[in-house]
Amino acid sequence: MQPIDHFNLRSFDLNLLIAFDALVSECSVTKAAHRLRIQQPAMSHALATLRVLLADDVLVRTGAVMQPTAKAAAMAPHVGNLLRQAQGILTAEDRFDPGTEQRIFRFGFSSELEVFLMPTLAAYLQRYAPGIRLLSRGSPRSEVHALLDTGALDIAVGCFDFGLERHCGMPLYEQSLACCFNSDLIDPDAPLTVERYLALPHVLMTLKDDIQGCLSEALMQIGEELNVVLAASDFLTALAAAAAAPVLATLPSQIAHQHAAHFGLTLRPVPLDLRIPAVSMVWSARSDRDPAAVWLRDAVATILKNDVGARSWNGT
Repeated sequence: MQPIDHFNLRSFDLNLLIAFDALVSECSVTKAAHRLRIQQPAMSHALATLRVLLADDVLVRTGAVMQPTAKAAAMAPHVGNLLRQAQGILTAEDRFDPGTEQRIFRFGFSSELEVFLMPTLAAYLQRYAPGIRLLSRGSPRSEVHALLDTGALDIAVGCFDFGLERHCGMPLYEQSLACCFNSDLIDPDAPLTVERYLALPHVLMTLKDDIQGCLSEALMQIGEELNVVLAASDFLTALAAAAAAPVLATLPSQIAHQHAAHFGLTLRPVPLDLRIPAVSMVWSARSDRDPAAVWLRDAVATILKNDVGARSWNGT
């Protein structure tokens, strides 16, 4: 297929093709002008321009009527097909059927949100959109916007900002925190006061080079520091460490509530008012109105809303 010569084509006003089609169809400058809802002088000017560019009269008078030239008659079907194709492209409706859609969506997460959302989302898609497949990856906060820009990610879920013009987003839910510990190694009957919480050794999650992990900003705001003995990149490591050693694992409460029992851990509320960022969903502005992406984002928001409500933890 011959490539489009954009440089040379731009010198031709493509609106003249519309004028050409109307002129050849109506064989009248007046009727063609009426069809395009423009004044007759404007249509006469378009005909004059076409005659110069095509080196052809386009319409010639034969007795009392105007008729297309041989060249114009030969061009007319091709121009008509071209305009019908353009009309079809411009007026086509975006159609999306979740039951038949075949597509891969790439998600970026922090590790705890991946395990919190993806199993339920996978089950949901198998029921309603079995042709949609998911590819998930851990995505540090510092990289997620660039990954969305390049198309390496379609959707990111985490503590991500979406104030930039090229990104869209929505808040999903506020996060809270919970403590997990092995009651055989840490006395579960002793009150978990602020003083005791600060004194006990801790294991936290982190995706950056900071021993205070995801709580560093929250701790800075209240002027406190934890005795952190391990900062892990994965919540499973934090839970396993709490099961094996006399340490507190402070994690998002949804994750703690969902997985602590598998490690035989006891849960307690955090005795400090630690505020951590809300969980948001972010996507590129390029896909803001993509019907399949809109449907999938709605599914994510619904699933997380239901799951967070069902798994909310009041600290008892």
